[in-house]
Amino acid sequence: MSNIDHSLDMAANIKGAFAVALVDFDSGMILGSRGGSAEFDLDVAAPGNSEVIRAKLEVVQKLGLRENIEDILITLDTQYHLLRLIRGLQDEKLFLYVALNRAQANLAMARRDLRVIEQEFYMSHPSAVAGRPGPGMQAGVEGQFFPANGQR
Repeated sequence: MSNIDHSLDMAANIKGAFAVALVDFDSGMILGSRGGSAEFDLDVAAPGNSEVIRAKLEVVQKLGLRENIEDILITLDTQYHLLRLIRGLQDEKLFLYVALNRAQANLAMARRDLRVIEQEFYMSHPSAVAGRPGPGMQAGVEGQFFPANGQR
């Protein structure tokens, strides 16, 4: 089983999840998915949420914030949509997208589970090599890395 399949299977097992995808937010392309339906088309949702991520990253950059986006939460009447960026992969712009049934989901647990899945994905990803920021790290000026919590 590939790392993508394993990550998607884990995300699909989050309580209340009814659609899951690994998405390249640069292109909006789905690299793998689970769930979805005629009423919830992941081929429409993934590119749309890629635009959300690109817009927020642009705002963070324009504000000069030295922060990383962990996740983005979109709250609907009956659903939660979680967009979890996979940090540490500078060459790839990926996020995990999970749509949850709000009546069934535990938002705090879903966010925790996605954080764990993201960390496992990063750690087992072939491009996770020394010299790149790992989970909890962010790139500083000229490639220097420091903890995301501001400690140096």
